[in-house]
Amino acid sequence: MTENHRYKNYTAIEFDRPLEGVLRLTLNNPERMNSLDSRGHAELAEVWREIDTDPEVSAVVIRGAGRAFSAGGDFRMLDEINDDFKARARVWREARDLVYNIINCSKPIVSAIHGPAVGAGLVAALLADISIAAKSARIVDGHTKLGVAAGDHAAIIWPLLCGMAKAKYHLMLCEPVSGQEAEALGLVSICVEDDVLQEKALEIAGKLAAGAPAALRWTKYALNNWLRQAGPIFDTSLALEFMGFGSPEAKEGVSALQQKRAAQFDRDIAV
Repeated sequence: MTENHRYKNYTAIEFDRPLEGVLRLTLNNPERMNSLDSRGHAELAEVWREIDTDPEVSAVVIRGAGRAFSAGGDFRMLDEINDDFKARARVWREARDLVYNIINCSKPIVSAIHGPAVGAGLVAALLADISIAAKSARIVDGHTKLGVAAGDHAAIIWPLLCGMAKAKYHLMLCEPVSGQEAEALGLVSICVEDDVLQEKALEIAGKLAAGAPAALRWTKYALNNWLRQAGPIFDTSLALEFMGFGSPEAKEGVSALQQKRAAQFDRDIAV
C-alpha cells in the first residue's frame, strides 16, 4: 500500500509498506536515473529522523526506480553549490546530516543497489546496515573528477569496509566497482543476480522486522560507534569537499562532466 501519512510531503522519495513492519523507500526520478535536486537532497537527509520516531517501522529498505539506484546530485544543484555560498552552506549541512542521521537511525536499514550508485544516493547505499548489490551495480565515488575532495561518506566508511589501500585506489582515481567486485572487497554485504535483488532485500528486511527490536537496535548502535569515533575524519573530509566547491577545479570538473570531455585542471594551483 502507498504511504500517505507521515511521509506525504516528500516528493523525491516514494514510500510503501510491502511487509509488516517494513517501510520501503524508492528514489523516484527514473527519467534522470534518480539524480537528486535540491529538494531531493534535503529529503534524503531528513527522512531518517522521521523513520527513527515512526513506531510502525521495524526495518527499512531503500532502492531506486528504473535502471539506476541513484546518479547523485543533478547539474543544477552542482552549479548552485559552485556559484552561491548560501547554497553551499545549506548543502554542506544536509550532507553532514545525511551521514549522521543514517548512523543514528535506530531502525535496521537494507539497501538494494542496482545500476549506477553515485553521490548522496551512494551514501545511503553503503551506510545501510545490510547492503545488497546486484551484479549490474556500478558503484562510483566521483568527487575528485568533479575537482573536490572525496567527502560525503567516503572517508568515514570506505577504509573500514575495504581497507585503506583499496579505499585510496577507488576514491582518488574514481574507479568504478561492480556488484561482484564490491562484495569481494567487503564494500557491500552480499551480491545477487539482478532478478532477485528486490526479493532478497525484502526477505532480509522481513527477518530484521521480525527479530528482537531492542537487541537489533542496540547491536546497531554499538557497531556504529566505529563510525562515530571516525566523526572527526568525516567532518574534515566534508569540510574539504565543500571548501573545494566554487574553486576553479570544481567549476572545470562540473563543466567537463556536463560536456562529456576530459577535465583540464590547472597544474599551478598551490595548496
